[in-house]
Amino acid sequence: MKGKVYKCGDNINTDVIFPGRYTYKNLTEEKMASHAMEDLDPEFSKKISKGDIIFAGKNFGMGSSREQAVLAIKYAGISAIVAKSFARIYFRNAINSGLPAIESPEAVDAVKNGDEVEIDLRKGVIKTPNGDFKFPPFPDKVREILDAGGLIPYVKRNIYSP
Repeated sequence: MKGKVYKCGDNINTDVIFPGRYTYKNLTEEKMASHAMEDLDPEFSKKISKGDIIFAGKNFGMGSSREQAVLAIKYAGISAIVAKSFARIYFRNAINSGLPAIESPEAVDAVKNGDEVEIDLRKGVIKTPNGDFKFPPFPDKVREILDAGGLIPYVKRNIYSP
């Protein structure tokens, strides 16, 4: 996957990623996407393009376990998140929703907003203008979940198909 970097800092919580005031509203995917990261950057959904990649500091996704914090970013077109570290539940929700969550502190430090990067999930490499950075490739089953678009499509494809 290739995309431009959207960079943010440490301790970005789920309320910043998807504001709690929208949590219990019945929103379309497009409307959820329009509210992604708006408390951090009100122009986020207008600045990014399909395929762009978030690079974040430590503890990305801390806070509540709401799935909308992953889905809003995914619906906005973000293809992956690279962070120095993730809150455990956010990491799990990202994988379950088919959004790659990659820990690579060195890659985060090496990029700036707007840089073009490429991520090879199978080889475990992030290519940046300032060098290539390795990360442990996802296990086969996790890659299958990501390739399917998330855990639910993966289960439907592998358990419920004839």
